[in-house]
Amino acid sequence: MQVFDLGSAGPSQGLISARDAGLVACRTCGQVHHTGTLRCNRCESKLQSRDQQSLQKVWAWLIAGMIAYIPANIYPMLLTATLLDRTESTIIGGVVDLVNYGAIGIALVVFVASVVIPVGKFAVIIYLAISVQRRSQDNQHGRHKAYDLVEFIGRWSMIDVFVVAILSALVQLDAIATINPGIAAVSFALSVIFTMLAAQAFDPRLIWDADRTTDD
Repeated sequence: MQVFDLGSAGPSQGLISARDAGLVACRTCGQVHHTGTLRCNRCESKLQSRDQQSLQKVWAWLIAGMIAYIPANIYPMLLTATLLDRTESTIIGGVVDLVNYGAIGIALVVFVASVVIPVGKFAVIIYLAISVQRRSQDNQHGRHKAYDLVEFIGRWSMIDVFVVAILSALVQLDAIATINPGIAAVSFALSVIFTMLAAQAFDPRLIWDADRTTDD
């Protein structure tokens, strides 16, 4: 969202949005154009002042991500087979095992990446979507920073899946020991992807439209 300080010429706090100034920014490359321009001059992406279907897409992707997150925690993430035993580890079970083995640092990383970050992303996206629906004017800058944070940490949410993939590729000793991904790995990956799509579908420019009585 582009904001220009026009002093006393603007609204009550001396600020005017790019939309009010007759400008629209490309969401792909950031190039600013005059309202009415259909395509970005730099990357040729379609220009749109606001995505009026943003919230519908956010809720759809978010609900799908939350549904996929349930089996990701119920079913085993890792299947380990040796000559004498076969074990199945869920996300929380794996964290507990790491703590019992004394690998507290690794357990903390896995817990944060697999539980804290996904649940935190769910909570933040729900908060942003509800605040926009209610046209809340509270803490607009804070909500925009929260959206930027969700976008930033999204790339780290796959760390659990990466660990499972690496172990599955490296530990394949035929009858001695094998490690294979469980169904939870697929569910967790889908949950992360759906949540990332929900964050990308959210139009942060809607945060600044709370003081408008009608949509233009």
